[in-house]
Amino acid sequence: MRFMILVKATKDSEAGTRPPEELFAAMADYHEQLVKAGVLLDASGLQPSSKGWRVKYSGGKRTPIDGPFTEAKELIAGYTMIQVKSREEAAEWSRRFPNPTIDGGDCEIEVRQVFELEDFGESEAIDRFREMGVG
Repeated sequence: MRFMILVKATKDSEAGTRPPEELFAAMADYHEQLVKAGVLLDASGLQPSSKGWRVKYSGGKRTPIDGPFTEAKELIAGYTMIQVKSREEAAEWSRRFPNPTIDGGDCEIEVRQVFELEDFGESEAIDRFREMGVG
């Protein structure tokens, strides 16, 4: 089972403020524990939304919209992807996640299970994804 731990953005992360060394050290410690347990698949921080864009779909029309985006609490500042044996194991790892805010203030992380191709049943399109090595 794969789970993504999503770190919500803050005003500091959206401003591009560099986290202090202590926070980098805490994150490194946590991610080293994930590696030692053999469950870490990937992890990264994301640049502020001012350096990104969204694509709005309206029927067949696609419109790019440049950042920044206004609601920091609705944005993602980073993620950690883990592969574990159970939802309970994922919950335990998420409880160990260091407070990602610069000042140790209030924040949230969100944990979401990733769909596996098997979750969608059999189809030619799903087989195409398997052939691509996706999922």
